[in-house]
Amino acid sequence: MTTLGRAQEAVPSAEDMVEQVATATVEGLPAKVVVIPVQDQIAKPILYVIRRGLKQAIEMEADLVVLDMKTPGGSLGVTFEIMEALDRFKGETATYVNNEAISAGAFISAMTDDIYFATDGVIGAAAPVSGGGADIDETMKQKIVSYLKARIRAISEGHPYRGEVISAMIDANYELKIGDEVLKEKGELLSLTASEAAETYGDPAQPLLSAGTAESIDALLSERFGERAYTTLSLETTWSEELAAWLNAISPLLMGLGLLGVFIEFKTPGFGVFGIAGGAMLAVVFFGHYVAGLSGHEPALFFAIGAMLVLVELLFLPGTIFIALAGVVSMLGSLLWSMADIWPDEPISFSGDTFTGPLIDLSLALTVTIVGAILVVRFMPRGWVWDKLVIAASITGTSGAPVVAGAPAAGSLVGQTGVAATDLFPSGQVEVGGKRYEAKLVVGSAEAGATVVVRRETGFGLEVEALAEDDV
Repeated sequence: MTTLGRAQEAVPSAEDMVEQVATATVEGLPAKVVVIPVQDQIAKPILYVIRRGLKQAIEMEADLVVLDMKTPGGSLGVTFEIMEALDRFKGETATYVNNEAISAGAFISAMTDDIYFATDGVIGAAAPVSGGGADIDETMKQKIVSYLKARIRAISEGHPYRGEVISAMIDANYELKIGDEVLKEKGELLSLTASEAAETYGDPAQPLLSAGTAESIDALLSERFGERAYTTLSLETTWSEELAAWLNAISPLLMGLGLLGVFIEFKTPGFGVFGIAGGAMLAVVFFGHYVAGLSGHEPALFFAIGAMLVLVELLFLPGTIFIALAGVVSMLGSLLWSMADIWPDEPISFSGDTFTGPLIDLSLALTVTIVGAILVVRFMPRGWVWDKLVIAASITGTSGAPVVAGAPAAGSLVGQTGVAATDLFPSGQVEVGGKRYEAKLVVGSAEAGATVVVRRETGFGLEVEALAEDDV
């Protein structure tokens, strides 16, 4: 049995219910409802599942999104992000308080069009506190409370008492008074039960906060759309979204280490553990965001295209530069794209809000890569352990001389001739004066054993030119 409010004025008429069903269905099709769980502490996984649910609702053109609410509160920062996500969804939304919407849960509930209650539902006590539950600085608290009260008033159109009720839940110094009746005195925070939220006031009578009380979500939807006149898609917070919350926090580090692994792979012959590890870390960055519902397959596709361009440059057209440069730009752009919160059926906004966070993360990742690359070049280890980590390419026509990581003293080898110790495509190793050096051809490629001349020394090794047989 379902009870919708305490006064007849708050109960939809039969004509209203028929109109709701007719509006929600097209040519006899049932209404489409997406149910999103908002359970336990408000944290990143909740944000991810709400975003995923709202985006699915947009794609399937859902008639209603219902938040299945049972939370004691949580992170204020995450709450703001959830409120922003709900504000961007243009369809109908509702909260089912099942059975508590405390603190952050009250803010989130107030962002939806309607708030329904289980028979034992409770909502309120929404004063902002620190992450550990302690009181925050009074000045900062006043700013947050002022913002929240204004935010709730802005979205309370059509709900005559919602702004005042939520204000009384946020601000202990706010007196809630309707007519001559004081519902909450100063000095305490307001909390409401399902029956108290359904109390009606004014003329015509309007419920204080509740749009109705129902024993379950199914009962609520049956009242709203009619028996078997709706279909539901119920989302759940998956283990992957829990994992995504953790991966999201360390994504700059993973991205930086991944790019560093790719760099080391290019600096060493053959294909080994660094290339595999770097590719795996970059894949984790992509798929970590994908399972969190923040991106689709397009960023990964552009990253693959960029990687292919770089390989074409290295293997088939060495020295052309612009092909590899286009590939690197595509890869970095795809990394930025994968972290941006882009919504279906909305034009991509190039505002600071959309890309500021991803740009900061990408900058941190590139910093990790550059600093790590400098340290690798400067202190690249040599010996048995390193050789085991790198799957070395076959080296022919050499004397097995030790490899020097960087260039020797400035100008000491420029103009000298040597031999390619490995294939140069265009990078590899050369042997000059009985020692091996990391080297890169200025243009073209050369096979192991080819004669080369040193043209320039850099902090990363030598730049060499292959000599034609007639020049030897």
